[in-house]
Amino acid sequence: MSTLMEDDIKRWTAKRKTALVLEIIQGKTTVAEASRAFDLQPSELEQWVEEGKRGMENALRTNPLDVRQQYEKKLSDLQEAYGEAML
Repeated sequence: MSTLMEDDIKRWTAKRKTALVLEIIQGKTTVAEASRAFDLQPSELEQWVEEGKRGMENALRTNPLDVRQQYEKKLSDLQEAYGEAML
């Protein structure tokens, strides 16, 4: 693990999450190793990685969506999925 990560982290700031997610994406550590080292649920780390990838994809778009557009799109997708599930 990186020396940027302290062993006793009380609060996971966006900066700390980003550093850990980058280490996972770059293959410097695995979700399982990070989970054990920082006493986090693997599912939580996997969610951070997925959110990071989505954010990265949006940031690299020619015309990135603003936060409101992202939430509106996600809400629309969820409403559509819910409607299909109800059928």
